[in-house]
Amino acid sequence: MTELRCRKTDTSEGATGEDEGQIEPEVQTADTKEPVNTEEDEGSVSIGGDGGDKRQKDEGQDAHHKEEESNRPESAVKRSKSSSASVFLQRLVRVFFGFLAAVACGILYAAYLSAYHDRKFWFSTRQELEREITFQGGSGVYYYYYKHMLTVPSFERGFYELTLDNRTISGQTINAVERLSLYPELITSYIYRVTDSQDFVEPIYFYVGAVFGLQAVYVTALFVCSWVMSGTWVAGMLAVAWYVINRPDTTKVDFAIPLRDNWALPYFSCQVAALTGFLSNNISSATEMFCYLTMSVTTFTFLLVWEHSHYVLFIQALCLFLLDSFDLVPPRKMADIQKVYLTSLFPVYLCQFQNPALLSSPLLGLLIGSVLAQYFQQKMKKGPLVARVMKLFLHFHLVFTTAITFSYLVKKLIPVSESDFILKFLEVKFGLNTTTDFITNFLMCQESFQTPSQDLFLRLTQASVLPFYLLVLTVCLLSTLQTIYRRLSGQPMKTNIRLEDGRIGEQPEVIYHVFHTLLFGGLTLLFDGMKYLWTPYVCMFTAFGVCSPDLWMTVFKWLKLKSIHPVVLSLILSTAVPTIIGFSLWREYCPRVLAELSDVQEFYNPDTVELINWIKSQAPVAAVFAGSPQLLGTVKLCSGSAVTSLPLYSDINLLRRTEDTYQVYAMRSAEDIYKILTSQKTNYVIIEDSICNELSLNKGCRIKDLLDISNGHVIHDKGEIYSFSKHGRFCHEIKMNYSPYTNYFTRVFWNRSYHVYKVNTVISFQY
Repeated sequence: MTELRCRKTDTSEGATGEDEGQIEPEVQTADTKEPVNTEEDEGSVSIGGDGGDKRQKDEGQDAHHKEEESNRPESAVKRSKSSSASVFLQRLVRVFFGFLAAVACGILYAAYLSAYHDRKFWFSTRQELEREITFQGGSGVYYYYYKHMLTVPSFERGFYELTLDNRTISGQTINAVERLSLYPELITSYIYRVTDSQDFVEPIYFYVGAVFGLQAVYVTALFVCSWVMSGTWVAGMLAVAWYVINRPDTTKVDFAIPLRDNWALPYFSCQVAALTGFLSNNISSATEMFCYLTMSVTTFTFLLVWEHSHYVLFIQALCLFLLDSFDLVPPRKMADIQKVYLTSLFPVYLCQFQNPALLSSPLLGLLIGSVLAQYFQQKMKKGPLVARVMKLFLHFHLVFTTAITFSYLVKKLIPVSESDFILKFLEVKFGLNTTTDFITNFLMCQESFQTPSQDLFLRLTQASVLPFYLLVLTVCLLSTLQTIYRRLSGQPMKTNIRLEDGRIGEQPEVIYHVFHTLLFGGLTLLFDGMKYLWTPYVCMFTAFGVCSPDLWMTVFKWLKLKSIHPVVLSLILSTAVPTIIGFSLWREYCPRVLAELSDVQEFYNPDTVELINWIKSQAPVAAVFAGSPQLLGTVKLCSGSAVTSLPLYSDINLLRRTEDTYQVYAMRSAEDIYKILTSQKTNYVIIEDSICNELSLNKGCRIKDLLDISNGHVIHDKGEIYSFSKHGRFCHEIKMNYSPYTNYFTRVFWNRSYHVYKVNTVISFQY
């Protein structure tokens, strides 16, 4: 079978009108699909002598056209490839310089902390004992265990001794690793051993350097978090600048290096940065996997090194629960985050020797309640507005009821010692109850648990953080509420948001940080100690807002700005505003920060040094000392002697022992104090004049006032409170050196600040 194909030939010289109408047939067989031209066909086609020449011209032109058509897409592909390569190169350069700036900020901050610490305490010129005393607030007890791990023959031997420690608290054998969360000291001492660092650096410098290195990681993570949200690393630099300027309200590393907060919060900062990237819609699958793995590692580490970390993660999980309930984050991502929490909780539960507080934690209860509610309410996110709101209230009720029930059952099956006193403390804190209990009132008087003073907000305002924070929070919150309304009304969530849309509240990572800063801000208004969790993210969130074109575009979208193009204006403001802020901060605060390094400060406590030297030279090695928890932490660190209590306010048993030891400042008889101290196997009791003669404007929070209230030695008369007892105040009476006090106690050391009395093993009744 043949196929006839026609082609019109071009006219040439000598061609007639008949030539224009000639048809050139090509015979093509069905089998070979190739043209087969016979001589007859050629004769019929070639009318006149030029027929063959015409056909050759036509074939040459066709070939030329085909070559041009084939060349056009190749050039277009080359141009697209070159443009994509240039875009990738620009992005790579931008990311490289951004990470370089982030790492540089972290290293500079660590160097600044090291220089400031050395300048403040004259750290490099002190003897070992004087260096250890600089660990204030009783935090030095953690460093003692680090020293112990370096003196034992092997790491395994030291770990075993810490799990069966009978040389710390008198009359008790404790698991110090579980009781004090000593994994930072274990890991640091192990690294110091295996790297043979003893040949290059002293143990105390290695320990302090590890903490300062983590602070560098902290600010680097804040930098990256603000950079990821805003799209410019200028926001990261502004966040770090605000963090350093507001250092008294962002970190406690200045005065208590070994505290668990200083080890744990850098990991939490990395976890928040990874979570921010994971929630973002505009990331690749490889980046999402990297963020997921980073979240898993940092969540596990954060839970491991701080006993209160599960409460912080509960607040974070509550923010994510709200995102999921309002359908603001894909269910797949929410399921992955829940897996991170669960796969971190149970290994930490095992590493902390089956710590029952983790099983009864509100975090685990919230996770279980959320999973069950999702199973029973699979169609919660469907339907009209009113129906979805009703389903939402039912969802909240189901989740929180399940969480509370689960925690209650766990506490009944596995008694948790601190749960009751935490509940009593919260009742007193919120004014639901009053009590004379010493421990509850003692915790209420701690600065961390009191409401913050106006000085906090004044300092944040002077550093220009608070005004811009309120602006950014207001815009993001209103945009978030708009997004929630649209989602409940059934409108889909936009994944590819353009700058022209002006919808900053539709970005899941922004919504999370709005909830994050609101919840932690609310807790800061109740507890001053929460500012160390809130203020760093205020700096980060504010820096993101002022550097984000999306925020300014959202404002202009609401204002319906038409006089100037809103996109152009938003881009200008996102560059101009942080530039002006940065210049003003540099001009005002840079001289102050540098002045802190040049100022010569003097921290020297000769009375404490004299006391420790006496204990190390005169007291028996097996002696047990009683005193205030902060002082006992220093005694344990510097001398290694056993003590009656430790500065650990999350352990109710230690708090009870602290209350008994503090009775030396109450109106109790010598016989009562002797019985209390001998029950704790005390050999020496240290009385501090700073507590016995304490003068404070907040009279109800002095130790002796709290003891008088607890012991019932208080009389109320016409609105005034008076202390009264048939016995004088013990710390005053014992200094008189008369019977019966000399029968039970013998003074063996004293100076301007401390009086040390030996508890007599044989009572001598002299009158």
